[in-house]
Amino acid sequence: MYKQSQVENKRVLELLEQLRNQCLLNGVGGLKSLAVVFRRIDTDFSKRLCYQELDEGMKTYGLEVDQNDLKMLFDAFDRDRNKQIDFLEFVAKLQPPLSKRRIEVINQAFDALDANKDGVLKLEDLRVVYSSNARQHPKFISGEWTEEQVLQYFLDSIDTPGNPDGTVTREEFMNYYAGVSSTVDDDSYFDLMMRACYGLPNRRT
Repeated sequence: MYKQSQVENKRVLELLEQLRNQCLLNGVGGLKSLAVVFRRIDTDFSKRLCYQELDEGMKTYGLEVDQNDLKMLFDAFDRDRNKQIDFLEFVAKLQPPLSKRRIEVINQAFDALDANKDGVLKLEDLRVVYSSNARQHPKFISGEWTEEQVLQYFLDSIDTPGNPDGTVTREEFMNYYAGVSSTVDDDSYFDLMMRACYGLPNRRT
């Protein structure tokens, strides 16, 4: 993590909030789409960007930020002072903060899907625990998609954009639902939504 003194810089926090809000205007997948842009710029697959590449990515995605402010953000994340930043860390910092209650129910949903308990979601897991949900999908009902295609679509929608590998880690699952969470104001409603979606038991009071 970058230096605590920099994290506490009020202007840096304000800029992160502004960028987060701009990304979320593009919907639940806004932050994932930004990560895709950065991955395309990262031609050497180092997961690091120089200032010019960060600037290019921002402009490509359509984010508006003053050059002085962007330099301040870059410096805050350039913890090694090597004129490069970890863009995945940068994107992660833009994720809306999650309450303890939301984190708990997201973890419960992941655990419910992880049929073989290996910490990674794969098609095999979804076949075991999510097939009944897949058969309710409109494209399965219409005959346009097979059950396998529905499950693959669900997996791909959560997988890391720009770098799909057919599996979803707990971190990727959490990042996806951080985006969903940003569209739901109330903790109780988010909790109920997740429990209904994944057939989780009611929350104990």
